[in-house]
Amino acid sequence: MTTSIANSLIPFVDLKTQMESVAADVDAAIKPILASGGFIMGPAVGEFEKSYAEFCRAKYCVSVHSGTAALHLALLACGVGPGDEVITQPNSFIATAEAISFVGATPRFVDVDFETYNIDVAKLEAAITRRTKAIIPVHLYGQPADMGPIMEIAKKYGIKVIEDACQAHGATYGGKPVGTYGDVAAFSFYPGKNLGAAGDAGAIVTNNPEIAEKVRLLRDHGSSKKYEHRIIGHNFRLDTIQAAILNVKLKHLPAWNDARRRNAAYYTEKLQEAAVVTPEISGNCRSVFHLYVIQVDNRAAVQKALSEANIQSGIHYPIPIHLQEAYRFMGHRAGDFPVTERLAGKILSLPMYAELTPSQQDRVIEIVQKHAD
Repeated sequence: MTTSIANSLIPFVDLKTQMESVAADVDAAIKPILASGGFIMGPAVGEFEKSYAEFCRAKYCVSVHSGTAALHLALLACGVGPGDEVITQPNSFIATAEAISFVGATPRFVDVDFETYNIDVAKLEAAITRRTKAIIPVHLYGQPADMGPIMEIAKKYGIKVIEDACQAHGATYGGKPVGTYGDVAAFSFYPGKNLGAAGDAGAIVTNNPEIAEKVRLLRDHGSSKKYEHRIIGHNFRLDTIQAAILNVKLKHLPAWNDARRRNAAYYTEKLQEAAVVTPEISGNCRSVFHLYVIQVDNRAAVQKALSEANIQSGIHYPIPIHLQEAYRFMGHRAGDFPVTERLAGKILSLPMYAELTPSQQDRVIEIVQKHAD
């Protein structure tokens, strides 16, 4: 029996439809790589780095094999190491804190703003100690952090700023792309991101030539010439096929981001009468809506109703980093970051992608309106 349209699956993110839309171009880009055997650091890698730097309006882009690797190497390139503290927020994906731990430093969490979900700049300065080496603001869900005051505070104390832009490809703050305010920024091209590869991929962008050169060395065994190793590095290179796919998809990213904004505006308009809180976008920011996150008091009931209607949803993220078992050693308890913890019990991510149709959104909206209270 054919599933009716009314009951057809609405995925949380539709990677299949997106890939079908660029399949011919992707095949054409990959075919010469398969024929040549240039699978590691082939020409497509340099082409992507140049194009993505231009997209971000940055001087340099250095590709790596994941967003986590980008954060890791950005910290190393900024001189962060054992004994240092790095300020960030506890409601991000754990990779933000993991990267800090990888270099031997300690995450120091600051609570977030209830409306934007980003780091609360009013609480930032109080978290700075003599050990603070860097701040990692997260442009969470595609919404830019408040970079103006963050940069002022960082300058006052001589602290590096590493932007976690892994969810914010093309977002702008004050008309300027995120990733170009701090000393360096990390991006992820995980398949579900606004710009996604067909596997793991990432990059840093920066206007600092020393940071760019350090990351280039660190990603490739500390080498700028084969079998000559200037420093101890890592194997964090981006493979050529992923770079070729990203080259194809980057051309479509502005249009895809515009479609996400339209879809977000439609959700927000139609959910005004529902018992939910819709995303709040600051006036000087332009979000790219990697995720469309609402707040709802009876989340479990709403999510259950969506699932029963064959609609996928998500929670980003159900357990804050400071309450994760992996970070239990830090001694944090429930109540330490009350805004983050309150949000963790209310947030719900609705389906969001460029290819989402109004009829699909109407089904999502109907369920949310009916079951939210």
